[in-house]
Amino acid sequence: MSGGGPGGGAVALPPPVDVMRPRSADEIPGQAEPPRELQYSLKLDGFRALAFVLDGKVFLQSRSRRDLAPEFPEIAAHLRDQLPVGIVLDGELCAYRDGRLSFTDLLRSHGDRVRAGVPVSYIAFDLLAVPGRDVRALPLRDRWELLGAALQEAEPPLQRVLATLDEETARGWFRDLRAAGVEGIVAKSLGSTYRAGGTWAWRKIRHAETSDGVLLGVIGPPERPRDLLVRLPDGRTVTTSPRLTPAQSRQVGALVADRAGALAEDPEHGPVRWVDPPLPVELRRLAGRHENAAFVRVRSEG
Repeated sequence: MSGGGPGGGAVALPPPVDVMRPRSADEIPGQAEPPRELQYSLKLDGFRALAFVLDGKVFLQSRSRRDLAPEFPEIAAHLRDQLPVGIVLDGELCAYRDGRLSFTDLLRSHGDRVRAGVPVSYIAFDLLAVPGRDVRALPLRDRWELLGAALQEAEPPLQRVLATLDEETARGWFRDLRAAGVEGIVAKSLGSTYRAGGTWAWRKIRHAETSDGVLLGVIGPPERPRDLLVRLPDGRTVTTSPRLTPAQSRQVGALVADRAGALAEDPEHGPVRWVDPPLPVELRRLAGRHENAAFVRVRSEG
C-alpha cells in the first residue's frame, strides 16, 4: 500500500484517543453455533500503541498518551511509508529474541536494541479510522475486514495479529504458543463497537499457575477486606490483584475478623491489619511481566 504524502488522506481521528481494554477472565469462552459471535486472537506481551498516520509523520500513542515514535523510529517510518494518511490502528509493539517475544528488550533504549540486533514489529489487531472516516462505531467484524484490506499489501514488521473464529484452534494456540512468549488469548465479540475503557465484550485469558501462599494481613475493613497481603512461595510479600470479589471478601472476612489486629502502617504496603495466626491460601499466579498474584480461596487448615 502506498504511503501517505501531502493530500494523501484526511485525518478524521487525531490523537489522543483512550483505548478499549479487555476484562480478565479465567477460561476461554465457548464459541456459539453459526453465526459465530466471538473472535479469538493472540494476547501478545508488548507495548500497547495506537498508530496515527498523520501528514508526514506517525504518532505512536501509548496507553498513557505518550508518543512512542521517537523510541521506535523504524516502526514509525515503516508505517508512514506503508499506510495512507488518516488511518488509525490499535496494536502492540513487540520485540523478539531467540524466537520468542521479549518484553524486557522493549525497555531498552533504541540504540541498545539496534546494537543487539533485536527486531521490533507492530502487530495490529483493530482499526479505528480510515482516511476521512472514524469507524469506531462499526462492529468488530466490519473493522476486522477493513483492517485486512488496509494491510493487504503491508510488509513486515507491520502485520495483522493471528486470529480465528474456531474455538479449538484458539485452545491449541493457548496450549502450544506459551513457549514463544504468547501470554494467552483475547476473545472479542464480533458485534462490539470500539469504546474507551474496560469492557466484557473483550475478555483476556492469560496463562495462570496456582500456588500456595500465606495470608499475612488484610487491607480495608477486617470483616470486608478489599485486598490481601500475602507471602509467596519464593518469600516475597505482595498485595493480591485484582481486588477481592464481594463473595471472596465475605469469605475472608468471616475467617479473619477475630484474627486481625489493629491498623498498622507498613512502609511498603501502607495501612494493613496483620492476621495472627496467618492463614494458608491458594493463589493464581498470572503469566506476564507483572506477575500478579490473584486470590483464589482460603485453604483448609486441617
